[in-house]
Amino acid sequence: MAFWAGILAVFLYAVWPWLPGQRGNSRTIVVYGFSILGDAINTRIFPAFQQEWEKKTGEHVEMISAFAGSGTVTHQIEMGVPAQLAILATGLDAKTLIDQKLATLEGLPQQGVVNRTPFVILTRPGNPKGIHDFDDLAEQPLAIVHPDPLTSGGAQWAVLAEYAAALYTGKTPEQAQQRLEKIWRHVVSQASSAQSARTQFNSGLGDALITYEQDLLRDAKKGRLEGEIVYPLSTILSEHTVVVLPRNISAQDRPLVDAFAQFLWSPRAQELFAEAGFRSVDERYNLGFRAIERPFTIHDLGGWPKARTEIIEEIWKNQVLAVLGK
Repeated sequence: MAFWAGILAVFLYAVWPWLPGQRGNSRTIVVYGFSILGDAINTRIFPAFQQEWEKKTGEHVEMISAFAGSGTVTHQIEMGVPAQLAILATGLDAKTLIDQKLATLEGLPQQGVVNRTPFVILTRPGNPKGIHDFDDLAEQPLAIVHPDPLTSGGAQWAVLAEYAAALYTGKTPEQAQQRLEKIWRHVVSQASSAQSARTQFNSGLGDALITYEQDLLRDAKKGRLEGEIVYPLSTILSEHTVVVLPRNISAQDRPLVDAFAQFLWSPRAQELFAEAGFRSVDERYNLGFRAIERPFTIHDLGGWPKARTEIIEEIWKNQVLAVLGK
């Protein structure tokens, strides 16, 4: 599905200027993003920017977008899709593109971090398994739905939460690894993205899902959340990174792309992100969110390269999966 979304976006990018009504005083911007961001960008952020741009310039602007697992989006960009701007689930995916000189953070506020959301647990209605923390996922006989860390940025955040939250609640590194191993003994499905994992859980698979708070708050606000949100005592605050892709931006389009990128940190956009369930990088907009007792960030773990190597690669992939035979 993610592959074909990318192909469709390439096709639309090629033919859009020739579609009826798309020539003349109309512009197009191409945005790729990680899976759970789609609704907020398509229904809130872009319409607000569209209105602002038209008021300022008199030009109508449309967006061609594609959303998938962050790793999938990164690979699509490496393969040459015409994205002009991307919003990735991890700074590591951003670094991958920057190191290849495909992307840049130049001129972006907050080192490209546009919003945040903690990782939480979704249970079935009434929380029948009595899940209150990551320890319960390790110790109880239950089935966990989880995105795949090989394709999903959300899954990588989840692994970091499952392991490092143990350290922030007084456990030793050995105990943290044991807990991670026990949790993964209970994983019954690994979907390609956080959104796909959520779809599987909604279809009835599993007893618990580890996912972004934002995705659940959005549905709760719309009255369609089937289940209960459990806030662990300690968890990670994921940070989501914007990159600009200069090779796909003409001199004519650069002011438009730059304006949209800067708009993402504007008071209006940050307010809209918060309304959609993302925690703003501006704390003024975070008053309605539940406090996390012992939160931590990727920086507390030494940054993405260190956390990826030491926790995701060495501990989760090389040790935990090896023990489990996965």
